[in-house]
Amino acid sequence: MRRIAVLTALPLLAVGVLAGCGGGSSSNSSGASAVTVSGTFGKAPAVTIPAAKAGSKLTIKTLVHGTGQAFAKTDAFVGNYAIYKWSGTSHKLLQSTFKAGGKPTLFSGTLLPGLETALVGQKMGSRVLAVIPPKQGFGTSGDAQAGIKGTDTLVFVVDMIKDFAGTAAAAGRQVSHGGGSLPTVTAVAGSAPTIKMPKGNPPKNLSTQTLIKGAGPVVAEGDTVVVQYVGAIWRNGYQFDSSWKRSQPFGFTIGASPSQVILGWDKGLVNQTVGSRVMLIIPPADGYGKTGSPQAHIKGTDTLVFVLDILGAFGAAQG
Repeated sequence: MRRIAVLTALPLLAVGVLAGCGGGSSSNSSGASAVTVSGTFGKAPAVTIPAAKAGSKLTIKTLVHGTGQAFAKTDAFVGNYAIYKWSGTSHKLLQSTFKAGGKPTLFSGTLLPGLETALVGQKMGSRVLAVIPPKQGFGTSGDAQAGIKGTDTLVFVVDMIKDFAGTAAAAGRQVSHGGGSLPTVTAVAGSAPTIKMPKGNPPKNLSTQTLIKGAGPVVAEGDTVVVQYVGAIWRNGYQFDSSWKRSQPFGFTIGASPSQVILGWDKGLVNQTVGSRVMLIIPPADGYGKTGSPQAHIKGTDTLVFVLDILGAFGAAQG
């Protein structure tokens, strides 16, 4: 099932389960150590890659040393990145969130082995250079969809902005538990909220109920938003998805075109504040539509109930 109807929320080259790719230790090689990067944290880096063949070893350089929370293997973090393909004696920029209109991205899940080695233990506020040979990247098979051959080296420059633990939750003031004609939401600190459905029919239109009021920034259209969430079906209370269950916060761009999430999220989370817990009651038209989602046991007539903790909201990168 597509989680919240989303297909891509992470860097194309930065994530994925990469069977057959080996690990490796950090070291310098004659070619890779010649890569240079200039520029300040938060601004587009100027990257110089020599007209020479890359070495065969993983190279990691911490270009800016941050002082924030250290990134743990089970965490997620929001960051900006630039990715270059180093092929033979030439190179090419593949992706960059530093470009005008670019959005910070949530790094979570399984990273490329070399990228994981480079980033785990680094502190937020750091800029990290990682020159990743094929054996710590996509392996000998490469990634044809991204235009990467099994002999290509990857060059990452990553600015690490904010860390999120797998148990991160809303941090505001409790103002409601729902109830009455709406679902009742209860929770124990550090665990997923529980949703109890009421008797009776759901609202016909999108309904938004703030349960915990956060004191953080207001979520604006176009922001990269990081949330924890639980989704359930009003009809029977069946919980069909949960970021809590995976211990993995979820990131997306709100109001993107095409949309990265179901319409009820785009509508219901704008103007909410970071640190809030929000209950969205979403009719079919703002959810999965008339077709529903059979894999998730969602019918085309089902109203959905989501409880979302808004962990962060981040605007466009500064070029």
